[in-house]
Amino acid sequence: MNIKLNKIFTSGWDFEASELDLKSRFQMVNIALILSSFAFMYGIVVNITYDIDGYVPLETFLLFTNVLMFFALRKFREAFEFVATVITAQCTILLLYIMYTSDPESMKHTWLFTYLIVLLYFQKRRNGIYWFVFMVFMLLIAPLQTFIDVQFTFFQVSYIVVVLLIVSIIIYFYQIKMNEARDLILQQQNMLLNFNAELEKSVKEKTTKLIELNESLEMKVKEKIDELIQKDKLLSVQAKQAVMGEMISMIAHQWRQPLSTITLQISNLQFRRLLGEEIDDDEEIDATLIEISDNIMYLSQTIDDFQTYFHPNKESSEIEVHKLLRRAVNFTLPRLKETKVDITIKKEKDIYIRTYINELIQVILNIVNNAIDAFKTVNKSGFKVMISVEESQNKIVISIEDNATGIAEENLPHIFEPYFSTKGKNGTGLGLYMSQMIVEKQFNGEISVQNLGDGVVFKVEIPKNIF
Repeated sequence: MNIKLNKIFTSGWDFEASELDLKSRFQMVNIALILSSFAFMYGIVVNITYDIDGYVPLETFLLFTNVLMFFALRKFREAFEFVATVITAQCTILLLYIMYTSDPESMKHTWLFTYLIVLLYFQKRRNGIYWFVFMVFMLLIAPLQTFIDVQFTFFQVSYIVVVLLIVSIIIYFYQIKMNEARDLILQQQNMLLNFNAELEKSVKEKTTKLIELNESLEMKVKEKIDELIQKDKLLSVQAKQAVMGEMISMIAHQWRQPLSTITLQISNLQFRRLLGEEIDDDEEIDATLIEISDNIMYLSQTIDDFQTYFHPNKESSEIEVHKLLRRAVNFTLPRLKETKVDITIKKEKDIYIRTYINELIQVILNIVNNAIDAFKTVNKSGFKVMISVEESQNKIVISIEDNATGIAEENLPHIFEPYFSTKGKNGTGLGLYMSQMIVEKQFNGEISVQNLGDGVVFKVEIPKNIF
């Protein structure tokens, strides 16, 4: 509703921020046209009703002129000055007509004081002074001229002129202050617009620099990520090589006894033959061959286990978790016999998981080997490692607990760091680091360590199903 009214009072035109004065004058002219039209219609009705001669034709003419100018402003924006001049002339003629033809008692002359507002908003300052001087001149000669019988005395006219002059001066200075205030507002608006423009320019420049900086940072981050990936690959290779060395040592230990047994059985047969004994007992030969065959099968199974472990297969497989733990422990059997460590896998029920079997075996093997290494530095007996599994919703928690001396408190925060080792030259410092990388990156799980009494417990939490 307010938008529609504003459009009516501005003749439907849009104005820039620098045209506030012109917009205000448009509004006042439209208001004057509308209100004066109603006044003319009211005067026509009253004059006809009371049979007052002289005003009806003039008011009808002025009303018709108002309608023409109202629509002219909506058709031609540049016609504003002409319309303002016409309205000023209308007011001037009407007010002079009232002064020349009415009597003081009718009080119609009070409309003279609206004339100053018309000059204030309709005319520019110089034109307004010309019109005011013309009005004052016509008022002062009204009682002196002899063509029209004027009922106002010179004193009354001069009094009215003095009041008009005083009000005009007040309005004039008020207009100056209003113009100063408007100019100040426009100046502040321009400053604000300039500030906004500068701010927008500065923000644009900063944004451009920020984009360039982000692109540069993205490239640097990408380079660093590539470096870290290469570093992780290198660490993975180094860790794998370290584990491979331990595995070869384990293979040597595991093969030593079966090979010694096979050699002893063959040597026994050869020695008996050299002594001239006839070996005619088929059952004895068959038994010996069966034992040799069993030992060879054991050696073959050992090769299969290690070959499976080192095979780069990243497909997940389903397995019973205790069976996986037993497979990992089997790799350490030769070391267990040397250190006389007792490993117990606690089992309450079958728990099946789908995971990367070789990677999980590597994690368990690293932790168990560390426990065995810790036992070598402890001067006591009764070494034990307890492995248990807890099932919790979609996860399992594998706990590996030993009864060695534990880990020094100052070393706890660093044991998962690469190349950190408490074994001196015998340690690479990569086992636990790679175990953490495998658990967190490949299994999306967690690995933690905690001193517990006279030992330590590692907990590996991983999902039951990896898809």
